[in-house]
Amino acid sequence: MPDRIKSKALKLFQEKYSDFGPTLATEKLFEIDKIKLNDETLRLWLIEKHIPYKKRKKRPHRQWRERKHHFGEMIQIDGSHHDWFEQRAPKCVLMGYVDDATGCVFARFYTYEGTMPFMDSFKRYIERHGIPQSVYLDRYSAYKAKKKQTIEDELNNVIPLSAVQKALGELSVDIIYAFSPQAKGRVERQFNTFQDRLIKEMRLKGIRTISEANMFLGWYLPIYNKRFAKEPAMPDNLHRPVPKTIDLERIFRIKTQRALRNDFTVAHENKLYQIKNNIRVDKVIVEERLNGSIEITHKGISLRFKQILIRPQIIDKRELTFKPRKVYVPPVGHPWKRPMYNGYLQKEKFAQKEKELLLTTT
Repeated sequence: MPDRIKSKALKLFQEKYSDFGPTLATEKLFEIDKIKLNDETLRLWLIEKHIPYKKRKKRPHRQWRERKHHFGEMIQIDGSHHDWFEQRAPKCVLMGYVDDATGCVFARFYTYEGTMPFMDSFKRYIERHGIPQSVYLDRYSAYKAKKKQTIEDELNNVIPLSAVQKALGELSVDIIYAFSPQAKGRVERQFNTFQDRLIKEMRLKGIRTISEANMFLGWYLPIYNKRFAKEPAMPDNLHRPVPKTIDLERIFRIKTQRALRNDFTVAHENKLYQIKNNIRVDKVIVEERLNGSIEITHKGISLRFKQILIRPQIIDKRELTFKPRKVYVPPVGHPWKRPMYNGYLQKEKFAQKEKELLLTTT
């Protein structure tokens, strides 16, 4: 290899790829700078010149688990909280999907990890690949309900479910819960790879927002999967097509039961809604869509409503001018004072008799 190419490659590595590993650095040198090198050659040059470079951490020993045999048999899902934009934007979450049989990756960025990001990403996954047989999740509160059964639930054999559990149950997707991060090691290792490779790819592209990052993933992931995904042990694809009778938009909603007041109003998330339909029921369902809008239903029928933006002001009685109350004084002959009045009359009669007696004696 000519010395000028060697010196140019080392200079570019120190200026642009100092935190890259030799493998990724050789890829970028070829794609961007048109210098074709072997990763081992670059590694030996770096050692020779005593230039530090990123090395792989030694992996701890874990018991090996055989992969599933079919594509779509089990999907490992998790969210990774990280500074994905290297302070070019606020920290966010990458929702990652890894097929257990092939290692095929699907991912999308969101501002937080929760029910709505999961539903939106899972809906997008279904629209691309179909409905998987099972999903492997951690025991996060958005994925597994923490509420305990009440006595009424136990009598009715009702198990509290989260919105995610209800949605996956409607699609007949089995949920497997992991008890440790190592149990779903494939998706965890995938995040380690992306926190190295994906971050640097977005840095080179100058990506600064979540929308730009999601557009970039649409281009990046097919190339990544084509290079790193494996062939499954069995050729059958177990993803199920979405039946025409299923409305994914209606399934992926947060459905909450709320009381219908006597004035036909419903309170939800510190907002008040006026129901326009003349119905006599105790409960209605408030459904939050993925786009942030809501729908209020009863037995699957959509109800007409409007939000009450201006509520009547509550008058503070302390601010009113004080008017003394007129005290009612009953007369002497009132029944309340009758015993007293009768005693008064007896005293008068006794005094009159004494006066008359004194007059007769004198």
